[in-house]
Amino acid sequence: MRPTARLSAGKVVARTLRDGAFASAALSSELDRAVQLEPRDKALATELVYGALRYRSFLEGELARASSRGEVDLDPDTLAHLLVAGYQLFGLDRVPPFAAVNEAVALVSATRGDRVAGFCNALLRRLAERALVLDEPGRVEALFASTPAWLAQALTRSLGAEGARAFLVASREAPPPCFGVPRPELRDAVMARAAELAKGATVTPGRVSPLAFTVKGGAKPAALAASLGEGTFVQEEGSQLVALSLGATPGERVLDACAGRGNKTALLALAAGSCDAADVHPKKLDRLREELAERGAHVGETYAVDWSLGKGDAEGAEPYDAVLVDAPCSGTGTLRRRPDMWLRRSPEGLAELAALQLRIVSEVASLVRRGGRLVYATCSVLTEECEAVVERFLEQNREFALAPFASEVAREVFGGATSGRLLPHVHGADGYFVASLVRSA
Repeated sequence: MRPTARLSAGKVVARTLRDGAFASAALSSELDRAVQLEPRDKALATELVYGALRYRSFLEGELARASSRGEVDLDPDTLAHLLVAGYQLFGLDRVPPFAAVNEAVALVSATRGDRVAGFCNALLRRLAERALVLDEPGRVEALFASTPAWLAQALTRSLGAEGARAFLVASREAPPPCFGVPRPELRDAVMARAAELAKGATVTPGRVSPLAFTVKGGAKPAALAASLGEGTFVQEEGSQLVALSLGATPGERVLDACAGRGNKTALLALAAGSCDAADVHPKKLDRLREELAERGAHVGETYAVDWSLGKGDAEGAEPYDAVLVDAPCSGTGTLRRRPDMWLRRSPEGLAELAALQLRIVSEVASLVRRGGRLVYATCSVLTEECEAVVERFLEQNREFALAPFASEVAREVFGGATSGRLLPHVHGADGYFVASLVRSA
């Protein structure tokens, strides 16, 4: 069967339903295989995957309502095509309803036969009738209804009712790829080159990071970054701001305590001249050192550490001037690019994460020198993982106190406050919480 945006989207959604695959990874693999798809079709497939998963709960309810049996019991592949079609009906004004319905029915017919396809055709035509009378406020309510109840409540507690809805609305569309340059003075020239290389793409400067810019409609991000030169890298803007918020300066001893893939480690190393890195996975640290060396970022000591169990390899390390703790979290701030994330979390898991975050930051705190700085960050917007963790940490660690950010960029973004959130509907970046602390001298 000839690849189409809808066929590719259906395959990816089916994998998330059947195998529990991560949508972003499954989508990347599928688009790599679908070499015949034009860039605009790949962009449509991406939007269909993320939209179908965001609206999944609402759409499944609508399908059940449209069925004479009051329920829909279908295999993952068939259900995936119905979800993709349903999202086009309820979430995309630019797609004619007959096109969404007809292609979905054809795809089901090719794999399940005419009988199942006829059943799906009847369901989708009833959904199309319902979609005709759904206005924009109704679509927002549909999105809110698709959010797990515990998450909707947590978002409302954390952001307020209006803020929670604004956050979810901003999460409806996957953001364009974001890039960064090593120094702010390079950005304009690199953006101009990006506009030349990515014909027809929209190139926009970042709003919170002086290093960031986005390219909407360009080639694969990694390939474009390599073509741009000047040390251009791919990194979400909020992630850049988290690293910059530490305010690392040349010659300081700096530690990225939860280094992960090393994106923030690289920015810290470029700012300070070198950065030590810690992570629970030793192999990840080896790869991090090699990859950052290619970017001209020097990684000093690396520590294989499970902070929740103790210092591990970091035992006896010399105190640091500045330490970043980008703690593992629920990832709610990344919902716009990881729409299947909320299906993998639970309120019980949220409590466990908050306890883990407190253990990590408390353990790492002992490595901060007297008078040194500690930045605590999560890619979450939920109070339980943000202010609540900082409050409990300060209660248990009297030597630390909230203090103004050492970074001028962070002071401007957060208006001089000692902590704050990045929000997609306010800053255009993924959702993050960042707090600045200092150890008493």
